[in-house]
Amino acid sequence: MADTRPLTFSRRALVAIGLSSGLAALPISAFAARGKVVTILGDSITAGYGLPQAASLPIQLHAALEKLHVPNMVRGAGVSGDTSADGAGRMDFSIRPDTAVVVVALGGNDILQGVDPKITRANLDRILTRLKARHMGVVLAGMHAPREIGAGYARDFDAIYPRLAKAHGVTLYPDLLAGVERNPALNQADAIHPNAKGVMVIAARLAPVVAKELAKRP
Repeated sequence: MADTRPLTFSRRALVAIGLSSGLAALPISAFAARGKVVTILGDSITAGYGLPQAASLPIQLHAALEKLHVPNMVRGAGVSGDTSADGAGRMDFSIRPDTAVVVVALGGNDILQGVDPKITRANLDRILTRLKARHMGVVLAGMHAPREIGAGYARDFDAIYPRLAKAHGVTLYPDLLAGVERNPALNQADAIHPNAKGVMVIAARLAPVVAKELAKRP
């Protein structure tokens, strides 16, 4: 994690660094005391790895929604190192019953570990099926695999999110890291995790999508 050189995204390097490191998630509790509840089910990107809690995505998403005049409470349910399988395994206790909308932001570690896209799709399908059964709104945040690890793998992985969103009739946010990925000014030294400015960009872009989904909820 100390190497600050740009990543080359070889398969071996991807497996060895970043989200697959298994580092513990920062403890992020519910933020704000009013409004409908949003829970972010994710990994270190959403857990706020390497950042003070105030700069983490749950708190910044809350602030971005407030700027849109949307009362809200955002809960972070991100665990560093989590794959889609890990998220599927813990979702029932990580997502409280009062949640109105779940932002599902998983898959980055699947890429880093070279997980078969079919397996990732099956895990995310399980999550979406369960959320539908729990009558919760969903924003499915997509991930893009770097082409350096193989064009075929990247193509198959990228297709997971739009296909699942269509199959389940949920809202798709095509790319969680849009506007941030590979921009040194918006990422930490590991070139994977967004810095505080990067998180603000993500929150500002994601907030209108979440706001529309919240408006659908009773």
